[in-house]
Amino acid sequence: MVRRLVALLATLLLAGALAPPGQARARAPHRPVIFVHGFSGSGGQFETQARRLTSNGYRGDLIEAHEYDSLFQENTREEVYAALDARIDRLLARSRADKVDLLAHSLGTVLMQEYLRSSPKRAAKVAHYVNLDGAPSADPPGGVPTLAVWGEGSPERRIGGARNVRLPDQAHTEVVTSKETFAEFFAFFTGRAPRTTEITAERGAIALSGRAVLFPSNLGAAGVRLEVYEVDPRTGRRRTRLPVAIRTTGRDGSWGPIPARPDAHYEFALVWSPTSVHHLYFQPFRRSDRLVRLLTGRPGEGLSGLMETGDRHVNLVISRQREWWGDQGAAGDSLRINGREVLNAANAPRAERVIGIFAFDAGVDRITDLSEPLQPFFGQPFMTGMDVYVPVGRPVTVTVRPRGGNGEVDTLTVPGLPSSGHRMSLQFDDHLG
Repeated sequence: MVRRLVALLATLLLAGALAPPGQARARAPHRPVIFVHGFSGSGGQFETQARRLTSNGYRGDLIEAHEYDSLFQENTREEVYAALDARIDRLLARSRADKVDLLAHSLGTVLMQEYLRSSPKRAAKVAHYVNLDGAPSADPPGGVPTLAVWGEGSPERRIGGARNVRLPDQAHTEVVTSKETFAEFFAFFTGRAPRTTEITAERGAIALSGRAVLFPSNLGAAGVRLEVYEVDPRTGRRRTRLPVAIRTTGRDGSWGPIPARPDAHYEFALVWSPTSVHHLYFQPFRRSDRLVRLLTGRPGEGLSGLMETGDRHVNLVISRQREWWGDQGAAGDSLRINGREVLNAANAPRAERVIGIFAFDAGVDRITDLSEPLQPFFGQPFMTGMDVYVPVGRPVTVTVRPRGGNGEVDTLTVPGLPSSGHRMSLQFDDHLG
C-alpha cells in the first residue's frame, strides 16, 4: 500500500496536478492558450505547437483544445459556445490571468468570429485572437486584436485591421502546425520572439495524457481498456509482457497521466474486446504532452469499418498533421510501406489536402493496385484510400521522407497483425527534426 501511494504521488507531481506549498495560487507567467479545430479536426492538431510553447516556458496545464462535433449532430453551436465560456472561466481561475489567448483553424474560425461578436463580455476575456487559414473578415471580430495566418490559396483573403501573414507554400493544416506560424503567434502573444521554434527534449520522466475519441465526432470513447507498452523501434514488438500502464477511459474518453520516457516509442492499445484491439503508434514525444489524441471508432463503425479485413493481411491507418503531397515530385513527400512507394498523383494530389491514409487489401486478393484511390475514403475531406497488400507475420516498416527535410527520414515499425482482430494506426510527426 505504501508503495502504491508513493507511486501515485510521484505520478501526480510529474503531471503537475500537485504544486509545492505557496505556489498553488501563483500567477502564471503566460496567459492560458485555447485552440479550436476545424472540420473533422481535434486537439491533436495543436499537439506540436503545445510542445513548442512548453519548450518556451508556458505551463502545459494552461494549454487546452476546445473540441466539438464539426458535423453538429452531437452538439449545437450554442452548446459549443457555452462549453467554451466554462473552459475560459476555469482557466482564468487556475492561472489568475486577466484574459486568455485564442486560436482557431478553418471551420473553427467561423465559430470563433461568431463567438467573439456574440457579446462584449465574451470578447473582453480574450486578449489575442489568431485566425488560421479560415474565414476572412472586414474587421477584427469583437474588436479583439487579431493575427491572421494564410496558407496557399487566394492572396485576397484578409482580416481588416489585423496583422495578416501569408505562407503561400504551406497547405491548409500545415499552417496550423508549422514553426513559422508558431513564431508569429508567439510574438503576437508575448511581444517577443520565441527562444526556440524546436521541441526541446525534457530530461528525466515525462507525463502523457489525452483523450480517446470517436472520429470525427470527438465524442469520448468511454469505458475502454487502454494498455500502454514501450516497444522496440526496430521491430514494433512490446519490450515487456505486461503494459507499463493500464487505464480505463473516462466518460469523455480522457486518460492519464502516464509516466513515460521522452525518447521511447510507445504503443497505445485500446482493447474494445478480446477479439478487437486498436493499436496506435507514435514517434517519441520528447516532452510531456496533454493533447495526445487516440482517434478511434467502435468496432465495425466509421471509416475504419469500411476497410476489408482478413486473417492474412494487415490494415493500416497512417496520419500526419501536415498534408501528404504525392504529385509534386522532388518537392513532395515520400511514403513507403515495406519499401514500396505508395503516394502518387492519383491518391494524394496536393489539392486533396490528404492527412489520413487508409491502406488495406481491397478485394482481399493479395494484390497491390495504386492506380486509383479507393472510395469512399478519397471522397471524404482530408482522406484517401489505397489498395495495399501487407502480409501478416513479419514486421511492417513505414518510412516517410517529408518534403523540405533535406532527405531526413522518419520510420515507424509495427507488428504484422491480422486485420480480422487488429486495427493499426500510425501517427507521424508533422515537424522536422
